[in-house]
Amino acid sequence: MKQIDTIIFDLGGVLIDWNPEYVFLDVFNGDRQKMRWFFDTICTHDWNENQDAGYPISQATEDLVLRFPDYETEIRAFYGRWEDMLGGAIHGTVDILEKLIASKKYKVVALTNWSHETFPIALDRFEFLHWFEGILVSGVEKTRKPFEEIYHLTLNRFDIKAENAVFIDDNLRNIEAANRLNINGIHFKNPDLLLEQLKAYNIHL
Repeated sequence: MKQIDTIIFDLGGVLIDWNPEYVFLDVFNGDRQKMRWFFDTICTHDWNENQDAGYPISQATEDLVLRFPDYETEIRAFYGRWEDMLGGAIHGTVDILEKLIASKKYKVVALTNWSHETFPIALDRFEFLHWFEGILVSGVEKTRKPFEEIYHLTLNRFDIKAENAVFIDDNLRNIEAANRLNINGIHFKNPDLLLEQLKAYNIHL
């Protein structure tokens, strides 16, 4: 049994419910097919992740407006209504976080793909973000998961030994990247399953 002394949490999709559908189902009057086309073609996942890696939001918005002028209103809504995409805390996972910290057995930190421009909004809204020993924000570092550099930054900054850490993320791609660096990964699906997955590392709450 590995001796785990550090837990690394992703934030969006694990502790915080963030979903652009909360805005764009309204923007497209409930037309899910048109919304999916918009995300696949214009405000794509890759485009959003570029801002997570530090690209300026204002410039990213203008870039797309130039390319897709007929969708200027919808494009500007992506960051103009970004706060409305925050659906709230995932309370079951917050409870797990609280118990891990209260146990005083683990170093508990966060590694998130998040724009440095919007992350302060989350810090203001979610008190539990202040419980971590530290948070590494991709937009501040100008790189993001799953690039190897951001994992090395996390290990070095928080003095973590890879094989003694568990990393929890809802994106399998990010888990696989962590595994390649000998970081133990848990692919998050829901809080109840997470409790069971932690037991595999002898973490009982």
